[in-house]
Amino acid sequence: MTDTTDTTVKKIHSQNSPKGPMGQKYLANGKGISMRMWENEEPGEADELHSRDYETVGFVISGRAELRISGSTILLEPGDSWIVPRGAEHAYQILETFTAVEATHPPAEVHGRDEPTGSQ
Repeated sequence: MTDTTDTTVKKIHSQNSPKGPMGQKYLANGKGISMRMWENEEPGEADELHSRDYETVGFVISGRAELRISGSTILLEPGDSWIVPRGAEHAYQILETFTAVEATHPPAEVHGRDEPTGSQ
């Protein structure tokens, strides 16, 4: 029997990370999950309700934002974590300069899943 365990190790420093079309920094990624960071996002209008073809789990480092999902509005503050299920319609509004890290499954940046095109 052949051992097919993936032993790939990656180290990514955020200063060298590529940026996505919405300003997100892509951090480490694997075959089934990836990380990205929203850093110093400025307050503004709420984005349009949209859905994505991936699940998102996030953690707020600093600032405040509102997440609209499933008919509710959830305030996100430092130390809070959240989840947006795959396919769920949702929208964010940054209330105070916001930094957060998210993990997405499958990786958001693969196959155009991360395109800013509204409802998908």
